[in-house]
Amino acid sequence: MSEKPKIVVLGAGLGGTIAAYEIQAEVKGKAEVMMVSNTETYSFIPSNPWVAVRWREPEAIQVHLPPIFAKKKIGFTAVGAKRLHADEKRLELNDGTSVNYDYLVIATGPELAFDEIEGFGPAGHTVSVCDTGHASLAADAFDRFVENPGPIVVGAVQGASCYGPAYEFALILDTELRRRKIRDKVPMTFVTAEPYIGHLGLDGVGDTKSLLESKLRDRHIKWITNARVAKVEAGLMHVEEIAEGGVVAKTHELPFGYSMMLPAFRGVAAVRDIPGLTNPRGFILIDKHQRNPAYPEIFSLGVCVAIPPTGPTNVPVGVPKTGFMIESMVTATAHNLSALIDGREPTAEATWNAVCLADFGDGGIAFVAQPQIPPRNVNWAAGGKWVHLAKIGFEKYFLRKIRKGESEPFYEKLAMQVMGIDKLRA
Repeated sequence: MSEKPKIVVLGAGLGGTIAAYEIQAEVKGKAEVMMVSNTETYSFIPSNPWVAVRWREPEAIQVHLPPIFAKKKIGFTAVGAKRLHADEKRLELNDGTSVNYDYLVIATGPELAFDEIEGFGPAGHTVSVCDTGHASLAADAFDRFVENPGPIVVGAVQGASCYGPAYEFALILDTELRRRKIRDKVPMTFVTAEPYIGHLGLDGVGDTKSLLESKLRDRHIKWITNARVAKVEAGLMHVEEIAEGGVVAKTHELPFGYSMMLPAFRGVAAVRDIPGLTNPRGFILIDKHQRNPAYPEIFSLGVCVAIPPTGPTNVPVGVPKTGFMIESMVTATAHNLSALIDGREPTAEATWNAVCLADFGDGGIAFVAQPQIPPRNVNWAAGGKWVHLAKIGFEKYFLRKIRKGESEPFYEKLAMQVMGIDKLRA
């Protein structure tokens, strides 16, 4: 080992960026911290639906990271990782060099599995809001669409695990089309693998079923659940409704002039197919301390961790990893790495509590799930115009945290404690 243990964080997304900040603060100079990313730019992914209708420009939700990491005395490279050699405690980078580590935190986020459905995704016939570059392309496509409006299909395909943005985008599109006074020219259909509207990959939270069904009904948006997208052609989506046992109960051919469907996720190529590290989809296996059982020097957090689904469904439905849930993983990981550096065993466990704001352009739904996976101690959801304003405030607040190099200012921790929402289990 080096004079100081070396902690490498892989991935500068929501989880990885704040993890680097929090780990650096937690280890207090007793370890060297380094970030390995494939980009110098942090993007606030929750705002991507706004980018896709030009309510935000990409630059407004992005932060240039190298100066911030330099100020925080955290190493940084944007070369990107080609392959993890876990047995050697080594990351092979895309330029042929390598980074050795004593501890590794995998926070890569997902790879987007558009290729699993013929004609699907930005390289095919549908748009995406999964990254900010995709959302910018979706905005260009929307500009063309409004010149010649027609049917819209929005939703999430089989195996998807992040349903909130699909609902958000459908209702944001509705709001924008009404503002342009062309909503009457646009039939809309919501297509989802969920067994019912408002399932969200979580078997619902509070009364999300009734709340979201009511929203879709009020906005004249039809829906298809238990849906499997068979293939996508230019202007035509082939959808199968799946009954219990995997039987095709009904088929639909849905014409569209514009479509955004969320894809299934899988682990990124750099860490996939490493025995003991990942599950068959390439997600990182972890214990209750965010630590991989086969490689105890490796921790993981965020969308790239393996979480079993909440229960059997007719169509594969994944579990989302929401923002506050990810932040709880960050705090547990930072505490456990600090313990190891000090020669103690890890004890911190993330609560995996979820606090979510789903914006609909002129309103929205908020929910709190403690913990995110049922059964829960708190199971609450409510809607109103205040949610839209709260989402705007949260965007500005979170981007300020990233720019300042902070993970959790004291007033945020205090506010969460007052509301009874904790990041770590007692």
